[in-house]
Amino acid sequence: MYAFQSENKMEKCYTDFNPRRIKMLPNGWTPKHWLLLLLVSCICVIQESKAASFCTKADQCALDEEIKKDTVQARYDHTRIYQVELATEEHVRLFQALEQASDSCSFMGHARQPEQKLTIMVTGAKVADFDDLVHTYNVTHRVLNYNFQALIDANYLEVAPEDTKPEEFDWKRYHPLESINAWLKKFAETHPEVLLVELGVSAQGRPILGVQISFDYENRTTVFVESGIHAREWIAPATATYIIDQLVNSKDPAVQALARSHRWYIFPTVNPDGYQYTFKGDRMWRKNRASFGICRGVDLNRNFPFHWNVTGASGDPCRYDYSGPSAASELETRWMIEFIKYHVEMERIRTFISLHSYSQMIMFPYGHSAERVDNYDDLYDIGRLAAKKIKEVSGRIYKSGSIYETIYPSSGGSKDWAHGQLKIPITFSYELRGPADSEDLFILPAKEIEPTAAEAFASIQTIVREAGKRGYYQ
Repeated sequence: MYAFQSENKMEKCYTDFNPRRIKMLPNGWTPKHWLLLLLVSCICVIQESKAASFCTKADQCALDEEIKKDTVQARYDHTRIYQVELATEEHVRLFQALEQASDSCSFMGHARQPEQKLTIMVTGAKVADFDDLVHTYNVTHRVLNYNFQALIDANYLEVAPEDTKPEEFDWKRYHPLESINAWLKKFAETHPEVLLVELGVSAQGRPILGVQISFDYENRTTVFVESGIHAREWIAPATATYIIDQLVNSKDPAVQALARSHRWYIFPTVNPDGYQYTFKGDRMWRKNRASFGICRGVDLNRNFPFHWNVTGASGDPCRYDYSGPSAASELETRWMIEFIKYHVEMERIRTFISLHSYSQMIMFPYGHSAERVDNYDDLYDIGRLAAKKIKEVSGRIYKSGSIYETIYPSSGGSKDWAHGQLKIPITFSYELRGPADSEDLFILPAKEIEPTAAEAFASIQTIVREAGKRGYYQ
């Protein structure tokens, strides 16, 4: 016998389904056939109920409507993480076709060229097929993780409670959106040099909060730091809040001098809907939470109006790198554009930093092509010095170069727009810990928060100082 939990939807299946209503019965039907029909009927009723409450792009869900206490979380039981090595053009074509054809294989990057290493997440139901594929085509590979859900479960245990008081905020645990925003508000209230800034609101109505740090009213140049544009990259908001704290509270005279020599705008979570959803729904969610029919979300870092959607982005709303229906289609993107455009000359924004994870890279524009920016040599040298600083601080190896040369082609990114459209000269994008072949992917253990944030902040100090030496802040 099959047993169901007694819920209204399921009870409706029993009450609405009546075989006597059916006048024409197929010959040879058995109780098994009727049971199958009953199950299908139940599924249809449940799906109809879900569809009735589904929001469209024109009618966005109200704040927290989709995130209820009983929200079902995505699970990755028996999901494996593979690293494959593409040795030939045939291998490249093979994995390009696989990415397009399969929704059971999540690619971290795209297959582009021979001698490339590619990380792929394969659901448990497709592990056998994937294993057969790599052996059939003699693809060198290794398994980085055999059960990704175990990593996620451990990560959720490292999250501070939602009601954590601002006075208890730290960098030994990850913090949900509510805690980060409460800390930002309290921090601004208790430090006169800090001003709480609301960049705008998200697609679901959440405020996009950050701070301005300014120790005087001099017409100083400004450093703009954007973080958390990709929801699953928890280490980015953690690093941003660490930087805020250090700029204000550090006792290091060098840090104090740097903090006072510039104005700072820092926004830890520019994708608040997506970040919130990684705690309540899917730990691996990347995009915002705008609705497009059967799928949700735009990759905000593919949505900026600079060479939009020309490479490294998708036009499919169901893909993780969907660039949106048009350039700057998303609220979060438009708010950031308007804010930076308004302040870029008035407050002399000359440095733009974007925090991401993972792969341990410090990159500068462009991502859409191999075209070199006018100050390529300066950015190249500054990036290498920043990476060298990290090695001195922690021993970690970071790679530096242009986005196109260093990680993979991509277009519509915030840093390319900031440099190419607004001419902000010092523009860098970080991929924080872990390394490119990390077994953790985006699920960085909480014990790594402080060392990751410390090395990133040390290297950002190097970037700002070296740019100053080269006359960019005059």
